[in-house]
Formats: sequence, C-alpha cells, structure tokens
Amino acid sequence: MVDTSLYAAFVVAAFALCVTPGPDMMFIVAMGGRGGPVTGLMAAAGVATGALTHAVAATLGLSALFTALPALYHVLRWAGAAYLLYLAVKAFRDRGEPAGEGTAPAGPGRLRAFWQGVVTNLLNPKVILFNIAFLPQFVNPSMGHPMAQLLVLGVTLVLIGLAVDASVGLLSGRLANLLRRSRRVARGLNIFSGTVFTGLAVRLIAVPK
Repeated sequence: MVDTSLYAAFVVAAFALCVTPGPDMMFIVAMGGRGGPVTGLMAAAGVATGALTHAVAATLGLSALFTALPALYHVLRWAGAAYLLYLAVKAFRDRGEPAGEGTAPAGPGRLRAFWQGVVTNLLNPKVILFNIAFLPQFVNPSMGHPMAQLLVLGVTLVLIGLAVDASVGLLSGRLANLLRRSRRVARGLNIFSGTVFTGLAVRLIAVPK
C-alpha cells in the first residue's frame, strides 16, 4: 500500500518533527505541570485525537477548503487564540494550592485536559496546512490508492506524536508533583502555564502562516 523506502524516510522525518519542541508539546508540558502526570498524558491523548481528525480531513481533501475560503483559516486562527487566552486566564487565577502526600494536585481535571487538548489542536489551522504540505511528499502515485497512502502516513504521524507527547506529559507531571509541595512553587507552575498559553495565543495570531 505504501512505498517502503518512502515510508522509512517518513518515519525518520516524522520522529524528528515530533521531538522538536512546538506548540502542542508546550501545551502538554503546561497541562502536566498544572495537573500531574496523568493530566499530562490525557492532554497528549487529546492532542493526538485532534491531530488524527486533521489527518483524516487531509486524506478526504477537506483541507482544500482553506484554499477556497481563506477567511475560514483566519476564523479558526482567532478562535484558537481566544481559547488559549481563556486557558491562560484560568491558569493565572488558580491560586496554586499545594498537594499533600497521596493527594492529586490542583489543576484541570483529567477528562477536561483531554478535551482541551482536542480543541486546542483542532483550532490550530496550521496543523491542517502542515498536513497538506508534508504528507503528499511521501506518497508514491505509481502504487495507486493515494488516499489510503495518505491515511497510513497520517496515522503513523499521530502515533509517533502520541508516543513522544505522552512521555513528555508524564515526565513534566512527575516533576511538577515533586515541586508542588510548596504553595509558592505551585503558584509559580500555574503562572508558567498561563504564560505558555498566552505565548501560544500570541504566536498563533502573530504568525499567520
């Protein structure tokens, strides 16, 4: 179904992209820092779910809508920035109650972290444009079934990203649990998270494409 040599090159390129710190990774670090390792893991799963939706959309050709309707891109971009700023305000307002022994750290709930990851990824139109530009480079038209090839590549990218992001979420959450014994540190982690969310929102607005 796919060209094995192209697929091997794709796996290497996809891994290099996934381990490079980017908006999704910073979001997961911030969520793990606020809620602990399981929250970081759930945020990573949410981001992966959003990425899978983007991959399927690219396979079906729905992403071409951005070419036909440029305004749609900007609507999603501003909606994504607004949502990130909403998360930033919530983080800044969190007083940072320290976690005691055997208690869960204060912060977003695990299911909420998952859905926030989904929404944050879905409202980032740059992910859609990335799929359009990146995935077709590794499709071999002579083998036929280009949609199936795109889907395989898209799912592979999502799985690699999930493995990397899940590890990052768990590690950031465990480190945060160790630091969060102090009220001052707990408050500092929330300020860090709010700053990350604000920075991601500004980046989404300031860099149109």
